[in-house]
Amino acid sequence: MECNRVRQLLPGYLDGALPSGAWSETHLMVGHHLEHCGECREELQEYLELSSLMSRVQRPAPPADLALRIRVAVAQRLADNPWLHYTRLARTRAYMVLKNILEPLALPATAGFTVALVVFVLVCQVLGMGMPLRAVTNDSPTNLLQPARLEALAPFPVTGLEESGHSGPHGLLVKATINAEGGAVTYEILSGPDNPRVRRQLDQVLLFSRFRPQMSFGRFMSGGHVILSFSDISVKG
Repeated sequence: MECNRVRQLLPGYLDGALPSGAWSETHLMVGHHLEHCGECREELQEYLELSSLMSRVQRPAPPADLALRIRVAVAQRLADNPWLHYTRLARTRAYMVLKNILEPLALPATAGFTVALVVFVLVCQVLGMGMPLRAVTNDSPTNLLQPARLEALAPFPVTGLEESGHSGPHGLLVKATINAEGGAVTYEILSGPDNPRVRRQLDQVLLFSRFRPQMSFGRFMSGGHVILSFSDISVKG
């Protein structure tokens, strides 16, 4: 190790405060150099004498009125600039209010606002201000209850009404009962001829006709009724 580097490390070597510790490799290398270098030993001796002199120097005692003089200086400073004092005081009070009052209330207030917003959105959807829950955009508005209706009547005529004396636009009235699949399960002749020939024709017409079932709260239900009117000239549904 060169002398210039050793002289830079002598204060730390003397105090045992080298960067890597008192018993590190650096400390050993400095000690080994001092054993063979007289000039570095002389400079180390000078550091020892300086340290001895510094240890005998008494620590100066502070003036007895030092605390009073500090308070007076602070008071004069505040008197020269009162706005600075008020600004610091207001900032301190604002920090205390924020720390002790507003900060504990921040989380409950945020959670309460979020819950209130969610409840408001749900209530609006239930009351009809928006789309109903689990509905798609192309849903058509429906009433709560819709009766069954005829969609397409089979193109088969019902004949023999005039022969039985039931002529006119409503020679035969039939009430059909519709199931949930849109089919006529039973029917009842309200007015007009009731014979095997007419019933065979009605069986054929109702079998190939299409109905829309009764709807309740958006679901197809069985038990809906449709009134059908027949004549020898035209078929009406």
